[in-house]
Order: sequence, then structure tokens, then C-alpha cells
Amino acid sequence: MSDSAMHRNSSQGFSRRAFITGTGSILGVAALAGRAGAARPTAAAAAASIPSGANVPALVIGTGYGGCVAALRLAQAGVDVHMIEMGMSWDTPGPDGKIFANTTSPDARSFWLRTKTKQPLSNFLGFPIDRDIPKYTGILDAEEFAGITVYQGRGVGGGSLVNGGMAVTPKRENFGAILPSVNVDEMYDTYYPRANAGLGVATIDPAWFDTTDCYQYARVGRKHAQRSGFPFVFVPTVYDWDYMKQEAAGAVPKSALAGEILYGNNYGKKSLQKTYLARIKDTGRVTISSLHKVTSVTPAAGGGYTVVIDQTDTSGATTLTKTVTAAKVFFAAGSVGTSKLLVRLKATGALPALNGEIGQGWGDNGNVMCGGANHLWDPTGSLQASIPTGGIDNWNAGGAFAEVAPLPTGIETYASFYLSITKNPNRARFSWNAATGKVELNWQTSWKQPSIDMAKTIFDKINAKEGTIYRTDLFGTYKIWGDHLTYHPLGGAVLTKATDNYGRLHGYSGLYVIDGALIPGNTSVNPFVTITALAERNIEKIIATDL
Repeated sequence: MSDSAMHRNSSQGFSRRAFITGTGSILGVAALAGRAGAARPTAAAAAASIPSGANVPALVIGTGYGGCVAALRLAQAGVDVHMIEMGMSWDTPGPDGKIFANTTSPDARSFWLRTKTKQPLSNFLGFPIDRDIPKYTGILDAEEFAGITVYQGRGVGGGSLVNGGMAVTPKRENFGAILPSVNVDEMYDTYYPRANAGLGVATIDPAWFDTTDCYQYARVGRKHAQRSGFPFVFVPTVYDWDYMKQEAAGAVPKSALAGEILYGNNYGKKSLQKTYLARIKDTGRVTISSLHKVTSVTPAAGGGYTVVIDQTDTSGATTLTKTVTAAKVFFAAGSVGTSKLLVRLKATGALPALNGEIGQGWGDNGNVMCGGANHLWDPTGSLQASIPTGGIDNWNAGGAFAEVAPLPTGIETYASFYLSITKNPNRARFSWNAATGKVELNWQTSWKQPSIDMAKTIFDKINAKEGTIYRTDLFGTYKIWGDHLTYHPLGGAVLTKATDNYGRLHGYSGLYVIDGALIPGNTSVNPFVTITALAERNIEKIIATDL
């Protein structure tokens, strides 16, 4: 719609709700534009993958935040390490010349072994916008359990490949409720600074934020928050801010300003590939096997552990099964991956001495999403940086912290979008279903209601103040809340319960958990900095005492 046409419609009594309907239709068309091609990077050669019969001092299952911390520090201590990664290495461009797919044009690279996308914002005006794609070992896993979909990164670098990059250290006064057995002073004096340095965390230049077109949406969120009496806080990220300024100036290929976020970021984001994994490579002591999946860990007769690993192709089919021996095994497959594997190993008798806390204490970090339909005088901008950099803090009063998130569609939507993290107290457990041979999660969608109530302490007040309404077309037909998912799975092998206070699994010497499974369900903010800092703390102790 042209500006003049918009003006004519407005002068003829064109309603705000009708305009929202119109922009929703355009947005749906924009998101559906183009066919879902079979763009696929060529899988990297598997020549360096772990051979069957290998005997390794340390095996790390997973290449996300915890796994990378463990591998780097072990290698620096002189230990040879092998890392096992279920996903791809993501180092080879596809036919379009880019490694990662764009958010608005998902193709085979976008989802893990699905034949249809399952996008977090799946609807506009109640109409589904998911599309058919070729089955492939893509980067984003939308893993469906009975009551929730859990989004996880698949590839060397884990969740760092697909998250929004918000690198938040919890407020010091909140930490005791997160990990009560961990020394607060040590975390804030040593391990959080170490994690932030290792991850390359930085905060946006406030003066640039105030003037750049690409954060108009966040400035609208700030204005609405402050007018309703809520603090708006800048949030550190792992994006290269100098690069983003060059994007805005047209001097470099666009990345955040091209909407890249859900399915990887080609240029500006400092994922683990550019930080911990680069340093890991420099040690010369770490090898990584991608497209490999650990299926069994059992005590070996001569000491250490026998580990069975399936090598797969890009269709997900097993092409080779390998057996290796590891003196020590670090579980770092993410909260869901680690929990599922440990629950299965205990239930099937592979590791029967694991205690009854395995699989317990799982939570969604209180995630819930919503959108606000703004007035025409509050445009959020057609150019939106895909990296969130601010939030609304009502944690102490209402139990919610809300990211002011982007809707990087390339058109004006007059919509504000938010991902809230809340104090949701509900916790689920993973359990083994012998009949189906699968691990199940007992989360119930109704358990999201506390998160909705806490998020409403922010957005009901903003709507009342601004005279605005909730969007009802983002998650279904007349559905306000995105209560069907989490980006932040936590727990399942909780510190001091399933493990000791440093991640050593009860029942077995030489088995460790070193990822988000250690954290009982909530961090009060985006969790990856806490996962990294806790891993730095734990591996330092393990190296000093166990090696």
C-alpha cells in the first residue's frame, strides 16, 4: 500500500484494526514469498571423524556452550579431547553462496529432519505460514513433546548458532534462587567475567541506538515501557556492533539487517564458531566428529567407558556404528539431549547406578511470547535488526523480564513483539517409556498460565496506558499468547541432585554433566552466559582435582 493510498483510506475512516488486518496479510505473503528450495550445503568430509576402536582421554558429547568450555579448558590443561556432535559442521556455503538460510525464506538448511517448517511465529491472521521443505539435517530442531515444542540448535556450536545473542548476566541478588549451592562471589568476581570475555559480550552504543533506523522498534518498546513506569534496560549481546554499523552504512554484506537469526547468522554474530571453537582449534588437541550421535555409555571392563556412536548422513540415516573407549565422558548435549540420554541409559541398564534425580527438575525458563498492535503513530520500522538489545524489567514486582524482540519482515507492521522470561515455578520430568522405546516429557501446556499471568503484569498495563491491544494472529486464530514453546530448556540433571556441586554424576566416577541440564528450570534471564560461567567454574575444579 502506498503512502498516498494509506492516507486516503485513513481519511475515509479506515480503522486501525482493519489496517492491522491488512498488514498481517502482507506479512503473511512476505513470509511465504518464494518456493522452499532444496538449497543444501555440501556436507563436510568425514575423514577426520573418530574411528571405531579409538581410545580417548576425554569424550565430550555436544559442542554447545558447556561442551566448548570443557573441551577448551581440558585441551589447555594438556588433555586430548574428542567432541561428538549430532548436527553438521556448518562450514560450507549452499547454492546461494551463504552457509545459513534467511529467516523469511526457510529451505532445507532451516530445520532438523522435518518435511515442513515449524516456525515459532507460525500464523498471521490465523492462517498458517509453514511450508514444505526437503528433509535434511538442518540447523534448528523443533522437538515436539506432549505439551511443548523445544527449539534447539543442531550443529557444531549448538544453540549459539540459532539464538538471538542476548548475553545477559542475572542480577546478583537473583542468583541465589537459581543455583543456591554455588558461591555467588566466585561467580560474579571470576566466572561470569571469564564467560563474558570468552563469548565476546558487548553492549550497543546508546547514542547509535537512539538514531539508527534498525532499532526504531526497540525505541517504541522503550517508550511504551517507560510511559507505564517500567525500567527499560540495555542488554549485552554477542553481536559485532562495529559490523552492524557498517551494515547500516551499506559497507558490508547485511546479516542482522537482513533478518538473519532463527536459522543462523552469516556474518556479524559471534557464535561459538568465532569464539570458543576458534580457540579450541588453536590448541591442536581437540577433534570434532559432526553428524555423530552417542547412543550408549557403559562402564568398560578395563576402566573408563565404552561409548557407542552412530554416524549419520544428511537424511538422518545411520551409515556406520562405532564403538570407542573414553577415560572420562562429559555430557554436554543440552538440557534435552543430556537428560534424554541419561534417562535412557539408566532405565535400560547401561548406567543403572545413576540416581533417581536423573530427568527431574526440567523447566522452560518461563518463556512466553506475545505481540502488541500499535497505533499508526507508533510505527516500528520496516528495517529491523534481528538482534534484540533491550528489555523491560518487572522481575521483582511482577515476575517477568520481557525482551523487546524484532519482527524482521522487511515491511512496516505497526507491531511490537516480546519474548518474556518469567518466574514460572512449574517443573517437569523426563521418563522412559519402555513400550515406545522413547524418553517422554510430562510438561503440560496449562503449566504456562503462571508465565502468562506474569507477562500480563507488563503488557496489560502498557495496553491500558497506550490504548493498544494484543495481536491475536501470530500463534493461531484469535490466540494472544505463544505458550506452546521454549527457546531456553533447562534442567534434567540438576546440580547437587543428579550430580555433586561440580557436575560429577552420582554413581559413576569419570562421568560429568556440564551444560544447561544442571540448572533447575530458570535463570531469570537468557541462560547461555550462566551456562558458560557455570561450566567455567566446574571444569576448573574438575581439572584441579580429577585429572
